[in-house]
Amino acid sequence: MDFLKPAADCPDSVPSSTETGGTNYLAPAGLSDSQVLQEPGDQSHWCVVAYWEEKTRVGRLYSVQEPSLDIFYDLPQGNGFCLGQLNSDNKSQLVQKVRSKIGYGIQLTKEVDGVWVYNRSSYPIFIKSATLDNPDSRTLLVHKVFPGFSIKAFDYEKAYSLQRPNDHEFMQQPWTGFTVQISFVKGWGQCYTRQFISSCPCWLEVIFNNQ
Repeated sequence: MDFLKPAADCPDSVPSSTETGGTNYLAPAGLSDSQVLQEPGDQSHWCVVAYWEEKTRVGRLYSVQEPSLDIFYDLPQGNGFCLGQLNSDNKSQLVQKVRSKIGYGIQLTKEVDGVWVYNRSSYPIFIKSATLDNPDSRTLLVHKVFPGFSIKAFDYEKAYSLQRPNDHEFMQQPWTGFTVQISFVKGWGQCYTRQFISSCPCWLEVIFNNQ
C-alpha cells in the first residue's frame, strides 16, 4: 500500500448537511476554540484531536507536536493516540461494533503542502474539510477514503485564503476553515441515513493551529 497516495475521486462522495445552517463544528467541551487555536505565542502544537462517539466527546483533547501521529484503537503502535484507552460509557451496540473495526486507524502527517490522512484500517473512512472543495461551494462534500489510500485533508494556503476579515460569520467562527472531521466505517450526508457527523458512531475532530 502506498503511503501518501492521493485517493482517487470517489463516485459516492456526497454533499454533507449542516446542523445549524452554518458550520456543524462542535466546540470541544471545557475548552473554547480561542484557547485551542489562539494562545499568544503558542507554537507547541500544530493541531489538537478530539474523539467523539455520536454526540459525546470521549476523553480529553490530544495535542499534537510531532509531525506524524498514529490514531488507533487497541493495537499498540508505539507513540500515538490510542482510542481504546479512553473511558467511554456508551453502551450502543453499533458504537461498540464500529470501535472494533477501527483497528490500525489512521495516520495524520504534516507535510510542506498540507496535512495528509492515511487510512491504515481495513474499512473506509469519511472526511469533510473546507480545503477539499470549491471555496465558493455552499455545501462541503464528504469524501470516502478506502483502506490503503491517503488524501490531503487540509491545505494551509487554501485555509488562509478562506479567511475573510470583513466577514461577520468568519469573525464569529474563526475555526471554520481550520477543522477537519473524520468518521470511521460509517459515513454521513444526504445519501446516508446519518445526515450529520454527530450521528456517526465513532469520529474525530482535528482542529489546526492557525498561528
